[in-house]
Amino acid sequence: MSALIAQKSAQPELMARYTRSSVAVPAAKISTRSTIQRVRTDRTNAVNPRPASSLNRFNNFNNQVLSKPIATTSYRYPDVQRQSPAVLPTFLSGSYDNVDSEYLPLLSRAETQSSTAAREVISTARAMALNERTIIQGGCWDYLNAVFNRAGVTRDTVHKGAYSQGPYANSSEIEVGDWLYYINHGYNGVEHSGLFVGWVDEADKQALILSYAGESRREPARYRVYDLSNVYQIMRPTV
Repeated sequence: MSALIAQKSAQPELMARYTRSSVAVPAAKISTRSTIQRVRTDRTNAVNPRPASSLNRFNNFNNQVLSKPIATTSYRYPDVQRQSPAVLPTFLSGSYDNVDSEYLPLLSRAETQSSTAAREVISTARAMALNERTIIQGGCWDYLNAVFNRAGVTRDTVHKGAYSQGPYANSSEIEVGDWLYYINHGYNGVEHSGLFVGWVDEADKQALILSYAGESRREPARYRVYDLSNVYQIMRPTV
C-alpha cells in the first residue's frame, strides 16, 4: 500500500518535469538557403553528378546529334548571270571583239527600252561601233559628235560643271543615251567623254560606256566599264 501511495505521489512531479523539459526545447530553425546546386561552367573544377554509365550515354547522344547534318532550306541565292542569253536581237547576233558578251543584254535593253531620241543615238552608235567598225578622225568628242549628227538628234545640256571642281552629277541624273564628260580614273585621271549605255553597278558608280580612243589608233569604238564617280557634264539627246 505504501508503494502505491509513493507511485501516485511521484506522478505530479513527473508531469512537471515533462512540462519543464517540453518548454525548454528550442524552436526549430528553418533554413531558407536553396539546396539546388547550379552546374558549374568551370570544367577543371566542376564535379559531374552523373554516374559513369549515365555520362557515357549522354556523351554518345551528343555525338550522334552533332554528327547529323544541319537541315537547310531549299532557297538558293541566284547565280550571277555572266553570259549572254541564248536569244539576242538580230542586230546583236554577231561576234565582236570590242564588247564583252556579258554586256550584250544591257546593250540590248538600252536600245529597245529607251526614249525615241536615246534609242536613235544608241542604235546609231552600235551600228558604227560593232557592225561598221567606223573610224573617225579625231578623238572622243569628234566620234560622239558624228554619232549625234548621224542619228539626227540635237543635244541639251542638263548638267554642267568643271573638270577640276564640279559640281559632279548624281547617278540618278544620268539616263541612257546621255553624252557624258567625266574624269577617267582608269587612265591617269584625264578628261574623257563617252556615251552612257547603262549601269553595271550603280551603287559603285560602274557603268557601261561607249568610248572612242582616237589619237590615230585606227580602232573602232569600244564598250567598256568606267567609273562615273566624277561626271561633270551631261548632254541629253532630243528630237
